[in-house]
Amino acid sequence: MNKITSLFKIKYPIIQAGMVWASGWRLASSVSNAGGLGIIGAGSMHPDILKMHIEKCIQATSRPFGVNVPLIYPEMKEVIDILIQKKVQIVFTSAGNPNIWTSKLKSSGCKVVHVVSSVKFAKKAEEAGVDAIVAEGFEAGGHNGREETTTMVLIPLIKKSIKLPLIAAGGIATGSSMAAAICLGADAVQIGSRFVTSNEASSHINFKKAVLKAKQGSTILTLKEITPVRMMKNKFYDEIVDLYKKGSTPEELSKHLGKGRAKKGMFEGDLEEGELEIGQVASQIDKIIPSSDIIREIIQEFNSQIKNLSSIKL
Repeated sequence: MNKITSLFKIKYPIIQAGMVWASGWRLASSVSNAGGLGIIGAGSMHPDILKMHIEKCIQATSRPFGVNVPLIYPEMKEVIDILIQKKVQIVFTSAGNPNIWTSKLKSSGCKVVHVVSSVKFAKKAEEAGVDAIVAEGFEAGGHNGREETTTMVLIPLIKKSIKLPLIAAGGIATGSSMAAAICLGADAVQIGSRFVTSNEASSHINFKKAVLKAKQGSTILTLKEITPVRMMKNKFYDEIVDLYKKGSTPEELSKHLGKGRAKKGMFEGDLEEGELEIGQVASQIDKIIPSSDIIREIIQEFNSQIKNLSSIKL
C-alpha cells in the first residue's frame, strides 16, 4: 500500500475524476468495485439529485467512494449538509477556497482532498488542513488553471513544496502515463477523460463517439477571461473564436456561453451547440469499454512499464 491507497483504503492508486454530466453513481460504484476510487461529480447535480446518487452508490458498492464538489457551487450549504448526513467519507473539492468547508467536513470524519493547478494554491490547501492534493496540469479537460502548466512540470514543483500525499491529474489515461506520474513524485493518479468513454459514464453516446474521433489538436483551452475550460473544437467553439476576433468583452463572452452549455453537449449529445469538455488525452482513446476493463488495462500496462524501467541500466 502507498500513501493514497492507505488513506482511502482502496486497492489501486487510481482515482476516477468527478466530472460533470459523466460521473454519476453507476460510474463511481463500478470504479470502486474494480479497486479504484469512484467519485460522484456533484457539479452538475442539485442537492436532491446528489442525495439520490449517493444513496444508489451506497447500495451498489461496499467499497469506498467519494464526491467531488466545486466550491463555487451555489447550493453549497445544502450539499455539505447532505455529505455529512449521508456520512460520505471522502470529498474532493475544487474551484474555490478550501478554507471555507474543510474543517467542517473533517470534523464530521471526512477525508478532504483539494484540486489545484499551482504551487501557490497547493500550499494554501495544505494550510487549510486537507488530507491530500490533486495537482492538475492544463492538459486536463473541463475547467482548468490559468497558468497553463503541464502535468510533467507541475507534479515535481508541488511535490517539493508540500508534505501531503499527491495525486497527479491531467493527460493521464494509460498505465505508461501513470508510471510516469509516479516517477515524477505522485502517489496516485486521477483520471477523467478515459472514464468518459466507459460504458457506465452518464455522458451521451454522441459525446463518447466524438471523443473516439478526437485527434491531436482537437481540444483547446479557452474562455480564460471567464473561467478557463478545455473543450473540443465544434460549432460553439468557432462562435467563441469569432467573438474574440471582434474584441468581445468578458461580459459578452459570458452572455454567449449562457447556462447549460456543458449539459447540452456532454449529457444531451448536441455536438454543435454544446460545450464538449474533454482533455488532450482524448486523442489516445479509441474504444468504449467497461470501467473495470479500463482499470485492468491501466494496471497491467503500469506493471509492465515498471518492470521495463527496472531493467534499464545507464
